[in-house]
Amino acid sequence: MTVRVTRGFDDLQKVFAIRAAVFFAEQACPYDEEYDGNDLAGLHLLALQDDEPLATLRLRWFAGFGKIERVCILPKARGRYLDRVLLAHACELAARKGYRVMLGQIQARLWPLWSRVLKCQLREERPVFAFSGYDYREILIPLPRHPAALSPASDPHVLIRPEGDWDQPGILERSGMPAVRTGQAA
Repeated sequence: MTVRVTRGFDDLQKVFAIRAAVFFAEQACPYDEEYDGNDLAGLHLLALQDDEPLATLRLRWFAGFGKIERVCILPKARGRYLDRVLLAHACELAARKGYRVMLGQIQARLWPLWSRVLKCQLREERPVFAFSGYDYREILIPLPRHPAALSPASDPHVLIRPEGDWDQPGILERSGMPAVRTGQAA
């Protein structure tokens, strides 16, 4: 099993196919609610086994927290701990980016599952809210400080590498282009 950050249109089509199978087919979610205008602003994780897409989630980033959204697993892949693997990747990615807390808005009926999968806290002080015919609750997921968290002091090459692949040299490092010296034409 592999989990990766989506990189191109093909990956995004796989994400949308999984979400359509789960949210449209199983939960009768309206199209405009599922595709809410945040997909191109978010980061998507895709879980695959033998190149077959099985699960996905979306992450969005705010000033002091990250947000886990649109977690879904195809019916045939449920019960294989894919939820734990996918969420562990999401939390690792967020911690590496320097986040210390993630917010989740989960279907209220799934709180027992989430409380077993993650060390999370139900936000009791926050009201239940509803959309697409389901009640939702908010949870907070505390993240440990990552020993290699990115910061403004991180190596500049690391900060221009593809999202989530900060430990692998990127195309700009491999391009072999000489540095432009100050005062010379580009």
